[in-house]
Amino acid sequence: MPFKLIIELSDRDLRHFRRELKRAHEAVGIADDDEILAAGAEVVQTLRATDLPDFVQERLGKLETLHAMLTDPDWSLRDAERNPALAALAYVCDPEDIIPDDIPGIGMLDDAVMIELVFRELRHEIEAYQDFQRFRAKLLKHSAAMRNPQQTAARLDQRRTQLMARMRRRRA
Repeated sequence: MPFKLIIELSDRDLRHFRRELKRAHEAVGIADDDEILAAGAEVVQTLRATDLPDFVQERLGKLETLHAMLTDPDWSLRDAERNPALAALAYVCDPEDIIPDDIPGIGMLDDAVMIELVFRELRHEIEAYQDFQRFRAKLLKHSAAMRNPQQTAARLDQRRTQLMARMRRRRA
């Protein structure tokens, strides 16, 4: 029988998590993006092969979306838009964060909370990226896209420009 536990984070709790994210964000400034992305991919792969609690498993897809958004060559974000996602990856990659990851059952709880917070903070960026992914997949399914790669690239560029403008307008 499932047990539902609802944790309400107070403003003080959120400030604490944001301080930790800021610490990870500052670490991003001194770390190489490629190193963080590689470590993030490794963590995702390791977690996928692990028997995770459901509360972590449910957020693993969100972590994969963040990673995909940062590594997609067709989706180029400005540094100010990339850095919070990189910080989240850096945080999750740190086994000695607020709750050490090797504590059975709860070691990934803080990582799950951090992923959720960053996902909410970057909701406009993520929504735009997911819309772009759907558009690209639909476009590439059509045989006309295969016959005219220049037209396909132009349509992708146009849609990316529209989505990024929407994302930045909503962010402002």
